[in-house]
Amino acid sequence: MLTAADVMTRDVIQVAPDASVQAVARLLFERRISGAPVVDAAGRLVGVVSEGDLMRHAEAVGEIGPRSWWLRLFGERESVIEDYVKTHGRNAADVMTRDPVTVAPDAPLATVARLLEKRRIKRVPVVEDGRLVGIVSRSNLLQGLATASVPGSVRTDDREIALHLQAELRRQNFGSFLNPIVKDGVVHLWGVVDNETERRALVLLAEQIPGVTAVEDQLGHRVMARG
Repeated sequence: MLTAADVMTRDVIQVAPDASVQAVARLLFERRISGAPVVDAAGRLVGVVSEGDLMRHAEAVGEIGPRSWWLRLFGERESVIEDYVKTHGRNAADVMTRDPVTVAPDAPLATVARLLEKRRIKRVPVVEDGRLVGIVSRSNLLQGLATASVPGSVRTDDREIALHLQAELRRQNFGSFLNPIVKDGVVHLWGVVDNETERRALVLLAEQIPGVTAVEDQLGHRVMARG
């Protein structure tokens, strides 16, 4: 049974609590993502900032007028204050959603899928002992479903292969847009590359990891943003 740890993206695009709203917006646009976890200096997940959070910001939609008198009268004072901070805040900590939904690394994919559907979210952080260790998106779930077409349990050494592969990718400093999934010794390369040379390098790198029996190339080409 595949779990969150088997399909999650480990090299997560994240922001610091003091990152400016403008810097966060630029990051989401350039990386073509709809949200990013907010992580403190100790690696702890403190929130998630999304496109929706930024689209409510006064600088994005213009100055937001005051609430009507009856909302201020009957609404909770704390809610009014929090709303003002989110719409006028200057950094990620101001506009982020606090106490986000998370899953553990050993959460079954079926559980993660139900959570995304129930909460109507596109991705969920994977947290272990309070620290962010990865993120599972809807595309990760689809990749896991495609990879797990043959019934069977995930071998312990599959996870060892995945960790070894991720470490080698970081050491070689390429494959930034790669999300490999290992099943029964077979490495399924999901993600995008800039060119065919990078594709070939990734396949060769995966083939040389001890324990790998085969490599399935599922890579596409990255579409560069035009500015």
